[in-house]
Amino acid sequence: MFQFAVNLSTVFTEVPFLERFTKAKEADFSYVECQFPYSFSIEDIKKELNQHQLSLVLMNLPPGNWEKGDRGLAVDPSMMTEFREGVEDGIKYAKALGCSKIHCMAGVLPEGLERAVAKKTYLDNIQYAASRFEKHQLTLLIEPINSFDMPGYFLSNIEEAVNVLREVDLPNVKLQYDFYHQQRIQAGSLISAFEKYKNHIGHVQIADVPGRHEPRTGEIDYELVFKSLDNLQYQGFVGLEYTPKGKSEDSFVWMRRNGK
Repeated sequence: MFQFAVNLSTVFTEVPFLERFTKAKEADFSYVECQFPYSFSIEDIKKELNQHQLSLVLMNLPPGNWEKGDRGLAVDPSMMTEFREGVEDGIKYAKALGCSKIHCMAGVLPEGLERAVAKKTYLDNIQYAASRFEKHQLTLLIEPINSFDMPGYFLSNIEEAVNVLREVDLPNVKLQYDFYHQQRIQAGSLISAFEKYKNHIGHVQIADVPGRHEPRTGEIDYELVFKSLDNLQYQGFVGLEYTPKGKSEDSFVWMRRNGK
């Protein structure tokens, strides 16, 4: 049976980041995930996890300069040094915080860079990071992200993502399957694509379409999704990477209706 993990980068944003661990515990979560923890000290995050008996199940590698438009560094050959430094930062945080999975954002294809060159750089960087992760029993995740929310993102369909996994061919490189992104990329393929690629999937995230709010606010039939995850014997985590439509505390009604 799968378990839910609330994303502290998108939920409970009514309070500062370090106060969201308390909110997660008050909402009866045992597992959390986040996007980029690097603005906060390991000691402060670890204190919150321990105090509230929470487990961190997912985080991202540093994405570069987010404010200037970076959405990952892995496809840019001019940023390989920065990418490798980010790998070391990710390992440091993950090991100290007991997190075993790290998502590596591919990045936006730089203007003027040939896609073939970006692809080679991406594969080289994925192989490098996975090799470093393997020494620490960490899993690297890649995720196709829809081009509506993130124009120009290099990895924007699931078939290409799975081809990358096959080319890299390393056991600790897996697919992060986000039902929100998959619906935006290819509406109506949610269950069939999950079933087709389930052996490659290492983590799941959810949000509804449109709006990227909680389930029952849009067009995705999440009752069917959760039933399918059970039927397909998915036993990993389902990350709640959504933006609550109202107050965060009020956004979990759908969980109680689904018996979670």
